[in-house]
Amino acid sequence: MLGFVPPLPLPPQPQRPPSSGHMVVCGDDALARRLAVELRYVYGERVTLLLPPGRDANRPELPLTQRGRASALFGRMSSAMNRNGGTTNGTGTGPGAGPGDNDTNAGVEAVRIMEAPEPSDDVLEEAGVDRAAALALVYDDDERNIRAALTARRLNPRLRLVIRLYNRKLGQHLETLLDQAAAVTMPGLDPTALDASTTVLSDADTAAPALAATALTGSSKVIQAEGLLLRAAERTPPRPGETADPGLCTLALLSSTTHDPAGAEGSDSSGDEGPRLLPDEASVAAATGRGTVVLEAISRADPDRPAGRMGGRGAPLAQVFSRRLRWSALGVGTAVVALAVASVLTTGDGALHAAYLTLLDLFAMGDPAEDGPPARQIIQLLSGLAGLMLLPLLVAAVLEAFGSLRTASALRRPPRGLSGHVVLLGLGKIGTRVLVHLRELDIPVVVVEEDPEARGIPLARSLHVPTVLGDVTQEGVLEAAKIRRARALLALTSIDTTNLEAALHARSVKPDLRVALRLYDDEFATAVYRTLRTAHPQALTRSRSVSHLAAPSFAVAMMGRQILGAVPVERKVMLFAALEVAGHPQLEGHTVEQAFRAGAWRVLALDATPPADRNPDLAAVPPYGAEGTEQPSGLIWDLHPGYVLRAEDRVVIAATRRGLAELLRRRRSMSPHR
Repeated sequence: MLGFVPPLPLPPQPQRPPSSGHMVVCGDDALARRLAVELRYVYGERVTLLLPPGRDANRPELPLTQRGRASALFGRMSSAMNRNGGTTNGTGTGPGAGPGDNDTNAGVEAVRIMEAPEPSDDVLEEAGVDRAAALALVYDDDERNIRAALTARRLNPRLRLVIRLYNRKLGQHLETLLDQAAAVTMPGLDPTALDASTTVLSDADTAAPALAATALTGSSKVIQAEGLLLRAAERTPPRPGETADPGLCTLALLSSTTHDPAGAEGSDSSGDEGPRLLPDEASVAAATGRGTVVLEAISRADPDRPAGRMGGRGAPLAQVFSRRLRWSALGVGTAVVALAVASVLTTGDGALHAAYLTLLDLFAMGDPAEDGPPARQIIQLLSGLAGLMLLPLLVAAVLEAFGSLRTASALRRPPRGLSGHVVLLGLGKIGTRVLVHLRELDIPVVVVEEDPEARGIPLARSLHVPTVLGDVTQEGVLEAAKIRRARALLALTSIDTTNLEAALHARSVKPDLRVALRLYDDEFATAVYRTLRTAHPQALTRSRSVSHLAAPSFAVAMMGRQILGAVPVERKVMLFAALEVAGHPQLEGHTVEQAFRAGAWRVLALDATPPADRNPDLAAVPPYGAEGTEQPSGLIWDLHPGYVLRAEDRVVIAATRRGLAELLRRRRSMSPHR
């Protein structure tokens, strides 16, 4: 099996109670395992991982159990960190290393693995939730996460909760409910000192923008902060004699192994040739021939802008009646107006009376104009002829209206002349969110889904998105989605082999097609990427793991900080976060230029709003004033390099995962309590 790593032998683990202040992660898929790795090997935390017994329900084809897969992952991470000399601040000899971190099975010992079918009261108590600093509930089932969150809040009112929910509206209500429960349980504490907080995140919402951006040429990753949109755009290397536009600042240098089939896609094995996050000016100037990711000009978000759609929710005339019928109705209406005008000119009647007589003649309801002037008789005959034309027109309109209403609930087929669209495979949780994001960007989409009862089918129907129902591995399905004229393919089903087979077939039809695959296994993704790049060197290929994109945001939330967004740079992730300067010695009292640390973090913006008036959620759009005017944003993006950061300041930073971990770890070590 490609990319298979046998699990490390698991010695019997003593069931000692975990120490106070540790982290607990409960889940049943790759996100839970990846989150435990992030907390242990990036933030240096002691972690208890609660998994269901048996194999992964989402990946039944894999021979390893959940525990075996987690142990194999931790073993690989431990070996990799040891090879790097233990500089991860979470293992080896780096700062934050604990007892046993240099042992052979350091990864297994550092993360305590438990197995239980459900996160019941007894199980959570055994995991040490009553003494833990934070708990992540990342089961794939929303209801299970909610039940466990209510139990955990009762066991430990101070506990910081991070909950994975797909339902956004329910998540907002749940946050309020659980925070209120913590305040009621401990009424004597100052709310600002209360360490209990609830954060509801969705892995689908976190990963969707990055997945959608990989399908678009020259696309930018968008991060929202207080109603402003930060665009992190990829720039191709400048030609000889040209000067690259640095934007507001250079966030990353892309890998120089783009055309090297032996190079990995931005992984650590690329070495100095791999991507470099947050480089200094000297590195940017010396990196000739490399693409860059730059922070572009800031634009304001529009909270009232509706999501783009291929069709309205109602039934506009263009969808109910055919173009031929609309032109026919226009011709008959024009004839009636002309007859009414002619009647006014020839008989001298008033406009209203002339129009009234014309309509009576049109519907054959008027008396014959036997004694009228010849002009009146001629107009009456022409009106009767127009009435004969009106009858079949009305019948056709009724038939077309009934037909449109009958097919309004049916899925739309791809139109004949469609081109330049994105073919999206899979309408599960991830595919549905990506579809919404693409439509918000007004990108034409054709969806391919095998299950007619899939989660995203009602959304595709309401948005009138062209949909092809069928197995993508069967011949003719991708052709029905107009893959020959598509700009990109997004393969986001939950089965790696299906995504790979679809990508290979699409490339056989259109060799230069832009392809992005959702793959679970990182080693398998790297092997697939190298092979596709070798076979099609001129076509862009990307492989993405949802858990890899989402885990950093969940980890930072467990550390009690707000993540504005995560931007993938090849197979690395750069985070945008909001931080209070107070308690961070690397920032407080330093100028913006001095606070910058290459490869770790960079201060991008300053929140100039007074602390009492600040919006606690920078990712939200600012509220509107009493007269409907939008409140101005307090964020200052064009910071002078010599500005001295003060303790009362709040800043927006771009940071690597380990850079942000260092900032948070240093502040927590200075905190009077945990």
